[in-house]
Amino acid sequence: MKEKKSFFRLMQKIPGGLIIVPMLVGVLCNTFIPGALEIGGFTTGMFKSGTACLLGMFLLLNGASINVKKIGMPLYKGFVLTAMKFVLGVGLGLTVSKLCGIAGFAGITPMAIIAALTNSAGGLYLGLAQQYGDETDAGAISILSLNDGPFFTMIAMGTAGMASIPFNAFVATLIPLIIGIVWGNLDETFRKVAADAMPIITFFMMIPIGAGMSLSSLAKGGVAGIVLAIISALTAFVFYFVFQLFLPKKKRNAMGAAIGTTAANATSVPVSVAEVDPAWQPYADAATAQVAVSAIVTAFTAPIITSMCDKHMKKKKLGIYSDEAQEEKTE
Repeated sequence: MKEKKSFFRLMQKIPGGLIIVPMLVGVLCNTFIPGALEIGGFTTGMFKSGTACLLGMFLLLNGASINVKKIGMPLYKGFVLTAMKFVLGVGLGLTVSKLCGIAGFAGITPMAIIAALTNSAGGLYLGLAQQYGDETDAGAISILSLNDGPFFTMIAMGTAGMASIPFNAFVATLIPLIIGIVWGNLDETFRKVAADAMPIITFFMMIPIGAGMSLSSLAKGGVAGIVLAIISALTAFVFYFVFQLFLPKKKRNAMGAAIGTTAANATSVPVSVAEVDPAWQPYADAATAQVAVSAIVTAFTAPIITSMCDKHMKKKKLGIYSDEAQEEKTE
């Protein structure tokens, strides 16, 4: 029997499909039939004003996918990769904030920079780990997953004084994440169920986020979004070379380049920050659009750059081995 066609499966195959398609649905509805989203009741609650609830569910399920039992080299690699993303993203965001202010440069706000550069595409990383890494690289996702969502961005912007984020907001963001981590590690069945449910939550989470924008606001992400995407893509080369410094020579690979991405989930960050600090509200729509463009572009560039770095590393290793062999012959 032929397998029935599935629109949902088709979206999963498209890079960023589970993010872009529902977000566009929300944008189109808000642009052409905004009254339908304001009908009230469950419809408005789910498709217009339910962003906070769905984000909380996303954090809980994301926490459930983190396996605290995976330690050792996976823990070490995950920490290094996460730290690299955080330091570079926050550092660049703070620099832009000090030099250009809250409005940023070329229409790209510091919030968009931090959101795009500190969040990496976990699913894409895992796929690349299977081809260019090993089991320790795949295990690093248990730590790398922590950079998904708004928490790191809130910490960075709050501590740097870029946003007025109350301590309660940090706690409120942590609670669903901690519940998920505890529950997922005590109950393996729940962890599997949570992993299966993530695509569904991601899909519906993006509809109200999209419903907060219109086609005119989405267009604002055009050129600025491409510039942000180029910056994010180029960080792959930085991460590739820096990651080598933290690994023994025999353990080095190209997986540093695999985090040169913007997570599709990062599109939720500007809205999350704006909900906590209204000062960022005027910039949230444009930042969301820019981060979405960056997520799409880097989904294509990361595999290409990782492959290039892998080939570079193999040539380098062959050169080292040939030099060693030559030295042995002369001896």
